[in-house]
Amino acid sequence: MLEHAFQGSRRYWLLLGFWFLVILAGLLAYGRQLTEGLTITGMSRDVTWGLYIAQFTFLVGVAASAVMVVLPYYLHNYKAFGRMVVLGEFLAVAAVTMCMLFIFVDLGQPRRVLNVLLHPSPRSVMFWDMVVLSGYLVLNLVIGFVTFDAERQRVAPPGWVKPLVYLSIPWAVSIHTVTAFLYAGLAARPFWMTPLLAPRFLASAFASGPSLLILLALILRRFTRFDTGREAIQKLAVIVTYAMVINVFFVLVELFTVLYGRMPHHVEPFRYLFGVHEPSVLAPWMWLGQLITAVCVILLLVPKIRRREGYLAALCVGVITAIWIEKGMGTVVTGFIPSPLGRITQYTPTALEVVITLGVYAIGFLILSLLYKIVVSVRETMEVACSSEG
Repeated sequence: MLEHAFQGSRRYWLLLGFWFLVILAGLLAYGRQLTEGLTITGMSRDVTWGLYIAQFTFLVGVAASAVMVVLPYYLHNYKAFGRMVVLGEFLAVAAVTMCMLFIFVDLGQPRRVLNVLLHPSPRSVMFWDMVVLSGYLVLNLVIGFVTFDAERQRVAPPGWVKPLVYLSIPWAVSIHTVTAFLYAGLAARPFWMTPLLAPRFLASAFASGPSLLILLALILRRFTRFDTGREAIQKLAVIVTYAMVINVFFVLVELFTVLYGRMPHHVEPFRYLFGVHEPSVLAPWMWLGQLITAVCVILLLVPKIRRREGYLAALCVGVITAIWIEKGMGTVVTGFIPSPLGRITQYTPTALEVVITLGVYAIGFLILSLLYKIVVSVRETMEVACSSEG
């Protein structure tokens, strides 16, 4: 089955070549970071997490969102997701891989990763984050390949895989919950210290992840003969709609609590984030994100618009963009501004930082391209075999 990843058309090899070029550029930039340190980034003593951890936070949500197709298919026997579920599981594999790589590049020196492994502490949230991410990666790899191989052979999956499927559902929720706890447990950062952070992370994840899955399904339909089905895409669109509404509700609840309470240590980060009384490089992005969010929510709530796949694709791009802005840079960087001493330190990613980030994304999309190529090739082979038998 794996041999299908190394067979394909010229267009497929051009795509892989493009990913390799971006990866090469990222490796060259990372080589500069290894020799010169994190000084090549826009981070500083006051802002110690930036673009890398922002991508990590966003991608953990994409990985967790696989549960939105796994749960209906396996627990509620929703057959419309039959072709979608393997795409969701393999998307989770690529997303978790990127999450780990973003932590790796953010640590500066690779040997620092060993500190978590050689000196594990159950009291460390970072330790539990490593456990849930690595466990979720293994679960999705095993479940994805075992169930898909069983389908290829037209036999029932082995009985031992079903408990793993059930385990993966709460595990998906746990990876983003632990990520939220990683921030919310820092008492010196009042912007993150809210019990709504984990629910907000999950709601945004269940909007952005399925949106990306819809786009991938539409791309596969456009360039291959693999079709997940209109019903599956429309059901995911409904999930995206409700998740976005819940996410907006959580954000409004947070804003009311902060603005009505008027506690300075809670209010000041929001003033910086939206550029109120203080100059902020994030403010234009945040206002753009809020505008995109409002437009997407309004249009997604209209069934006639949501059912038109051209409009739906554009709305999914908008949802991903809005959540990437809000949940990435907007959430991570603002936690450090202002500092506990009231200092405002602006943060802007450097060119090398952006190239390294693109390199990590290219590794993730390379993995995704290889995995999806296996799925598409096997499906096409199965359909040809069925036609011959018929």
